[in-house]
Amino acid sequence: MTAEPSISQPGEQTGDTAAGFVFALCAYGLWGVMPLYMKLVAHIPPAEVVAHRALWSVPVAGLVLLVLRRTSDIAAALRSPRTLLMAALTAGLISINWGIYVWAIASDRTVETALGYYINPLVAIVMGAVLLGEKLSRAQLAAVMLACLAVLVLTLESGGLPWVSLSLAFSFACYGFLRKTLPIGPSQGFFLEVVILSIPALCFVTWLALAGQSNFTFDQPVDIMLLILCGPVTAVPLILFAFGAKLLRYSTTGIMQYIAPTVITFIAVFVFGEPFGTARIVAFSLIWAALAIYSWSMLRQSRAASDRLPAP
Repeated sequence: MTAEPSISQPGEQTGDTAAGFVFALCAYGLWGVMPLYMKLVAHIPPAEVVAHRALWSVPVAGLVLLVLRRTSDIAAALRSPRTLLMAALTAGLISINWGIYVWAIASDRTVETALGYYINPLVAIVMGAVLLGEKLSRAQLAAVMLACLAVLVLTLESGGLPWVSLSLAFSFACYGFLRKTLPIGPSQGFFLEVVILSIPALCFVTWLALAGQSNFTFDQPVDIMLLILCGPVTAVPLILFAFGAKLLRYSTTGIMQYIAPTVITFIAVFVFGEPFGTARIVAFSLIWAALAIYSWSMLRQSRAASDRLPAP
């Protein structure tokens, strides 16, 4: 999976639309089945895959900006040192997220990636409390405690922290937190990030070619095609989500975000044949209970906010 654009804040969308639901469903569905694609490139070093994800995302994201006629936003961003610095920081975080994700899929640790994206919204809650001083409701506190208990179960079972899940969750949450500081929209921000990433990515890919270690060679046409397609595979769901989030309520996108890790879990267990023993069953049950409490709390807050709106 890859990082999503910032979810619209409460109050930006007062109702759901069919188009928004379709856009978001397609985005989360594509993120859910992405491990199937990443398995196809599992024989290629993760760093090379990440480099090509960045490189081939540039033309896709650029084409979207041309169609939407939003290229002026990029020109303004390029003249702002602060925007460039923040974009470089978020680009670095998303590249770390991509790298861990690609490596985990190739290393038969797909279940752990699903867990990471399940606990991501709970990590975001904790970050809001720690960094922004936001107060946790009783339901949110209960959800966070259940998530911590799940991590403890996995730690005791494996003899160490589930670092893949935690790294994905925290890098994704930090990316989302800092991404909101960029004064440009999701599509423009994504384009700026991959443009920044494309500079070191191009240098790395060139070095691999000169060293004779590249998989992007004419005698490997299948690998060339797979690496080029990493761009659309990365960019398309992000773009679909950006459109969907504008047409859906915050609470709706919040509930739908669990589609992707649920699909990933099924693929990991029933397609890749990864183990799902007692400890994982207990841990995932705790996480699902935590997410049910969190979702209930979020829906309750959304309904309360709707009730406070003046009647038309």
